[in-house]
Amino acid sequence: MDDTIYAFATAPGRAGVAILRLSGPGAADAVRALAGRLPTPRHALVAEFKDPQSGELIDRGLALYFPAPASLTGEDVAELHVHGGRAVAGALVGVLAARPGLRLAEPGEFSRRAFLNGKLDLTAAEGIADLVAAETAAQRRQALRQMAGEAGRIYEDWRVRLLKAQARVEAEIDFPDEGLLADLAAEVAAELAQIQGEIGAFLADDRRGERLRDGLAVAILGPPNAGKSSLLNALARRDVAITAATAGTTRDVIEVALDLGGFPVTLADTAGLRESRDAIEEEGVRRARARAASADLKLVVVDATRPGEAPAVAAVVDRDCVVVANKMDLAPADAARWTDALGVGATVKISVTTGSGLADLETRLAAEIARRFGGESAPLITRARHRHALTAAAAALERYPQAGAPELAAEELRQAVNAVGRITGRVGVEDLLDVVFREFCIGK
Repeated sequence: MDDTIYAFATAPGRAGVAILRLSGPGAADAVRALAGRLPTPRHALVAEFKDPQSGELIDRGLALYFPAPASLTGEDVAELHVHGGRAVAGALVGVLAARPGLRLAEPGEFSRRAFLNGKLDLTAAEGIADLVAAETAAQRRQALRQMAGEAGRIYEDWRVRLLKAQARVEAEIDFPDEGLLADLAAEVAAELAQIQGEIGAFLADDRRGERLRDGLAVAILGPPNAGKSSLLNALARRDVAITAATAGTTRDVIEVALDLGGFPVTLADTAGLRESRDAIEEEGVRRARARAASADLKLVVVDATRPGEAPAVAAVVDRDCVVVANKMDLAPADAARWTDALGVGATVKISVTTGSGLADLETRLAAEIARRFGGESAPLITRARHRHALTAAAAALERYPQAGAPELAAEELRQAVNAVGRITGRVGVEDLLDVVFREFCIGK
């Protein structure tokens, strides 16, 4: 924390603008050395940046200065907005590296200093990392809500309420003869029951936040030669999988990442479901079934010209399926009757060859995914460490009524307080900091 750190907050390479960020006690002096003077706080200064040793002009750009504590990190912060290019970046870094007390920032170190200086909690810091990594609109919205502190405020409210309950239980230990026991016990029990219910409801979210953050899994299933690989290529809008008229072409799981209605989706093509004596194809079918078991949504593709496959297809259809009838351009007029009987809701009728119905299928998929993972009014758990901590807190609250002695009851509450506090970084977080911030990009 005594060092002044610096790093580019923009990606390396050729660009119109690159932003070099500094934070620490030497930030102001570094800007003076490069620009000749310090900007008025929170005002942009047009400046010539020169090597203080040789006087050589490095670039012309903007300098900004944010004195502590009203800054990103809570320290003195400066930014140099220069032209993007390796030569300019290399010259600026070379000048700063030669100054005593300055060093290149480690990944996530700006956000880490902001956390240590009370500018944000750990959940907000993780929201920043998620926002930088977001690839779809749904991921962006979730990250923004976490970065704004919505989840952190809920966790902090639980921590404060648990602390108050713990203090009341410990009062029973300190003042056993004051006649407070019955009233305090009833009051604490009611409050803890409410907190336990709130945490339980938070945990019963089907891991939607984590799945949205990591991407939703959609598996394409069905009998051989129904057009599964062709459908994958059509949805991906490029040739991802090999297609052929020969049944059983796909032997392994083939994946492609898509943005579907603003949601991140990993679409997986699988081997055709049938009995086989071929060891490789048999392994492919096993993997297909395993992928289907773990998928958030399944696309069951059938060949509308082969009604005899209906019983085998019906065996894999459940409430997490969308049934797709392919080759409708070749199917007889009564094909809609048997294909509709397979699905949960109306079967989507398409022809990958002609492109008919593909837009309807994408709309249906987006709607199904939004129904499962969108429209949340409350923040969701986004990381495994949050879930682990809340599970530990819920277990401690579960044990509390059977604790017996006030000393044991207070210990259960202490464990619950610490578990919730670790999520936001209020207690016992030194061993977590490296884990949380190492995934950040340099300059953040």
